[in-house]
Amino acid sequence: MSKRKLLALVEQKRVTGWDDPRMPTLAGIRRRGYTPEAMRRFAEEIGVAKRENVVDVGLLEFFVREDLNTRAPRAMAVLRPLKIVIDNYPAGEVEHFDLANHPDDAAMGTRKVPFSREIYIERDDFLEEPPKKFFRLSPGREVRLRNAYLITCQSVVKNAAGEITELRCTYDPGTRGGDAPDGRKVKATLHWVSATHAIDAEVRLYDRLFTVENPGAGDTDFLTQLNPGSLEVVKEVKVEPSLAAATPGARFQFERLGYFCADTDSKPGAPVFNRTVGLRDSWAKAKTEPQ
Repeated sequence: MSKRKLLALVEQKRVTGWDDPRMPTLAGIRRRGYTPEAMRRFAEEIGVAKRENVVDVGLLEFFVREDLNTRAPRAMAVLRPLKIVIDNYPAGEVEHFDLANHPDDAAMGTRKVPFSREIYIERDDFLEEPPKKFFRLSPGREVRLRNAYLITCQSVVKNAAGEITELRCTYDPGTRGGDAPDGRKVKATLHWVSATHAIDAEVRLYDRLFTVENPGAGDTDFLTQLNPGSLEVVKEVKVEPSLAAATPGARFQFERLGYFCADTDSKPGAPVFNRTVGLRDSWAKAKTEPQ
């Protein structure tokens, strides 16, 4: 989108409102969680030129991250769950950790997050045969569960097809809060949710609509440059209990994953979240990697 058109869109939205059905582009990105403040900062930054030109959407995402970093409360969600059973944690016991809603803004308060013998972590956070620079969980390795305990993977449970279905771990009771009294260090901190208390959710992962930076350039048909992976719907997401009542439009930073916004399709106890933007610019990184 050209600078001039974007500025006109932002100004019209300021006058007519962000839900104006006549402005589907900005209504759509609002539904994804883009804030008016970020859009205005972006428009001010790019200014107005005498001729049409194209601006990298990565600049817009920069302003969205910067804005949401200050205003979005933190929460934990596991998109692709892998169950962990902590063998030496008392069966049936539940404890609660008081976690800050924002690490730099005490005014946002705290929330209680339950912890139990069975938890979920991201499936990508475990490798049975890790490469040299993989520091997350693997057999025999100790990692930190954010704000909770240090755990060590003892064994792997697989189904008849050889797929990993569960990890058996142990925890160090003396590391409550995530620090070891003897000063030993771990190289990875993982987010998690209690399997007993987790809320089922749906997450919609949005990516770039096109596979190139400037679709339709020259005589190219832009329809041939659509990204078939621009939307992935993840159904079996597990989120912490505080997100059960997330109201449409509420924005959060899912720790280690990115910024997300509760969608209008959300229902009490069955939230739906749209990914606004990741924590890092994966698009820029992909462009610099050798093909």
